[in-house]
Amino acid sequence: MPERSPAKTTNSAAHSPLPIRRVDAIPVALPLKSPMKMSGITIAKAENLLVRIEAANGSVGWGEAASAPTMTGDTLGGLVAAVRDHLAPALIGQDAHNHPTLIPALHRALVGNPGAHSAIEMALLDLTCRADGRRLIDVVAAKPKRLTVRPMWLLGNATPDQDIAEAHAKQREGFHFFKLKIGVKPLADEIASTLAVRDALGPRVPLCADANGGLTLANAKRYIKRTRKAGLAFVEQPLPHDDLAGLKILARLRVPLGIDEGIHALADVTSNARAGAAGVSLKLIKLGGFSTACAAARLCQRLRLKVNVAAKIAESSVATAAAVHLACAVPNIDWGVSLTHFYLAEDIVRRPLTIHDHAVGLPTGTGLGVEVDEAAVARFRVK
Repeated sequence: MPERSPAKTTNSAAHSPLPIRRVDAIPVALPLKSPMKMSGITIAKAENLLVRIEAANGSVGWGEAASAPTMTGDTLGGLVAAVRDHLAPALIGQDAHNHPTLIPALHRALVGNPGAHSAIEMALLDLTCRADGRRLIDVVAAKPKRLTVRPMWLLGNATPDQDIAEAHAKQREGFHFFKLKIGVKPLADEIASTLAVRDALGPRVPLCADANGGLTLANAKRYIKRTRKAGLAFVEQPLPHDDLAGLKILARLRVPLGIDEGIHALADVTSNARAGAAGVSLKLIKLGGFSTACAAARLCQRLRLKVNVAAKIAESSVATAAAVHLACAVPNIDWGVSLTHFYLAEDIVRRPLTIHDHAVGLPTGTGLGVEVDEAAVARFRVK
């Protein structure tokens, strides 16, 4: 089990007890504006788990995790079962203020299942911070490193013209960092599309590419060599997550390589750095929550790795707010922030997070800083 550094908080003795009386695991299916095609999967709707934790005094905290069978192995049914049958029973009657002790105990009680653990920890932090009148970031960090983040936009259309049109539309909305989804079309088309998008956006707009582990070593080498003039900020997960030998070979091409699907524990950060990775993508659902994600960010700083903080396609503003808190807490986000509620046709919070002046601000309310619309949750609940 990876070492965890529980989120800091004041001693529970300084608070009135906050006994947990109810934990709900709520499966939802949220509609996307349009399907997102990635290597090995096309996502038409977001199947996510919501965790609702209620204290004896009526205070409520929310957490969220996306199902990710090709990334974490978490299916929607598995997420529900993990919370309902294993984690929730261990929390009933416990003082939520003891979450620094509760979180490691829960990881011992149920190994793996990082999405479920992340949603539980998120909900516990949201609950206790709301009860105490604090922002979540004030618990997970000594002080915010930043108050806004600049989100990137994913491009994954069938043709370069469609990608270019979408990129220009999103620039008008305030997005100025783009990620191309590759590994889904013939390699020649991927190369041509990358070069065309770069020409259309100009040399100064940050552009990267993400293969989601969908390239062979030969194709990854060819893609990197033939798109060199595009000046990609990084190429993310070009090879399967466990191909460290291939990663070492690609690193010799001197293009920054990012790792996403290969990062599930602190040891993965170190092993990929040794293999030549220049940076990593930190997702709460991969690392099991804030405690390990923050520890991973500190490790990245020590190893001089770039960091991208990301949410999975497509989380609601609940998990997006959590990603913003994480991104504002970690030492660096040189490779941007991926916020995925923007891809939803409908959200489950009363005021979804928005982009203003090219950035999304750190929520200012208590806890996560967003208010869940429980009627919307009921409407999208999977029966």
